[in-house]
Amino acid sequence: MKVWKYDDNINTDMLFPGKYVYTCSTLEEIKPHLLEDLDPSFAKNVEEGDIILAGKNFGCGSSREQPVVGLKAVGIAAVVAESFARIFYRSSINQGLLLIECPDAMKAYSKGDNVSLDIENGKIIVGKKSFSFPRLPKEILAIREEGGLLPYTRKKLKKNR
Repeated sequence: MKVWKYDDNINTDMLFPGKYVYTCSTLEEIKPHLLEDLDPSFAKNVEEGDIILAGKNFGCGSSREQPVVGLKAVGIAAVVAESFARIFYRSSINQGLLLIECPDAMKAYSKGDNVSLDIENGKIIVGKKSFSFPRLPKEILAIREEGGLLPYTRKKLKKNR
């Protein structure tokens, strides 16, 4: 597992360049362009289970879904940031991408530190320090577990018939 650390105000255009919005529609077309202008090594080296640490206002910008869909598709375990843009946050819930607000964890990280998440207990361990974050609502965890809001809703509807 790798940790990718970025600053404040990482916008959706940095996560997935707008010039590809109308030409890339499949996951395989989206993946190679993730963070290409911000961090050209990301798409080539990201692995399932990696974590992104970021500053304030992560995901600001337009409401396009490719950044969230792409990050989930490459297997990002979680994005831990000081704060998230509202539309990006909602889109992440819809897609089942885990977002955690924990400013202290992000600030404590130094290159090479191990990072581990204990989602159920609301803990992040960075190096030798432990940080708490508000436990995620059971509905958010269930949406994540089902792979997003659409599969979650389908399952609930099927169950209630």
